Amino acid sequence: MVSHKSVITFGMVAIPIAMYTATQDNDIHFNQLHKEDNSRIRYKKTCAHCGKEIKADDIVKGFEYDEDKYVVITEDEIDKIKTEKDKSIQILHFAQLNQISPVYYEKTYQAAPEAGGEKAFELLRSALMAEQKIAIGKTVMGTKDTLMAIIPREEGILISTMHYADDIKELQKQYTKPAVSEQELNMAKMLINSMDTPFDPSKYKDEYQAKLRALIESKINGKEIVAAKDEEPGKVIDLMEALKASVEKVKKDKETA
Repeated sequence: MVSHKSVITFGMVAIPIAMYTATQDNDIHFNQLHKEDNSRIRYKKTCAHCGKEIKADDIVKGFEYDEDKYVVITEDEIDKIKTEKDKSIQILHFAQLNQISPVYYEKTYQAAPEAGGEKAFELLRSALMAEQKIAIGKTVMGTKDTLMAIIPREEGILISTMHYADDIKELQKQYTKPAVSEQELNMAKMLINSMDTPFDPSKYKDEYQAKLRALIESKINGKEIVAAKDEEPGKVIDLMEALKASVEKVKKDKETA
């Protein structure tokens, strides 16, 4: 399902695109129930003035400009002040992917060219891949000027909405950096390199969700819930010994794999 339609513009080039959500929520969700009879808890929208229950069709958007004083703004009025430039994704500049901290990324979409834009879309993707760059752009989504990163991939283009600098909290916890010896650093590098494999997202599963599903099945079937066996807590040992032991363990795991 298309989440958003737009046009990527840079220079005199315009590329019509459709944006599709790239992720989905697979988590188990619980409903709130009344403890006495296990009935669903419902939330009703009511008017603060008359107390009536309000339906969705009866709700409008309002901005409080003074205490208890509101101006009503309609969707049509919001749309009227948007120009074609506002509706398009304007590329502002290009940058290296590793120049951007992951904390700035918000929500990711998959972009696909609309009819007539396939060649320009592929040209942009190929050029970005060749130069190993991403594009930084912005567009109006809803009622907000939204910053975006246009990221090329072998299979297409991803578009990630981004936070502005003033949305990001400063790093609160600082720490005193202790000295690290060259021997410790080399051993840590060896461990990292011994565990270096290509990223394959299909290899990773939410194991705790599987445990939760098993718990639910057990409850449905009236089985007793048995506490999981806890692993022994890790022992605090010498850093170099821990690194060496870790490297040896990785080697053994690879040999037996």
